[in-house]
Amino acid sequence: MRIKKNVPKIDRKQDYDMKLCKLLNEYYSVLIVEADHVGSTQLAAVRRGIRGESELLMGKNTLIHRCIKVHAEATGNDKIKAIIPLLEGNVGLIFTKADFKKVREEVAKYKVGAPARVGLVAPIDVVLPPGNTGA
Repeated sequence: MRIKKNVPKIDRKQDYDMKLCKLLNEYYSVLIVEADHVGSTQLAAVRRGIRGESELLMGKNTLIHRCIKVHAEATGNDKIKAIIPLLEGNVGLIFTKADFKKVREEVAKYKVGAPARVGLVAPIDVVLPPGNTGA
């Protein structure tokens, strides 16, 4: 779904709501992925990689919360509300009919290392070997 700049915000939100409801009806499995420090080209590559069997949906968490609550009330499916507490931070939803392991491996293929930057917390433990500090 591309952002349409000349369309009013309320219409864009309604389009997003309809798309999320369609995906919730069409797919029976949802994979939640963390997308911190992921570039647009990397997301595009993931979308290309999972095309056909899955769909990646990114969006505002509050809008996703609202859409899920409204969908659950409309369909009577309260089980879908279980993913609401998991939607914190920069996350995306991968809707799939395929095996989770297969989709997870496909997404992991696009994971790239990033250099350290000031103020970021390392995603893995960093151990420096003892040695001369140069003094």
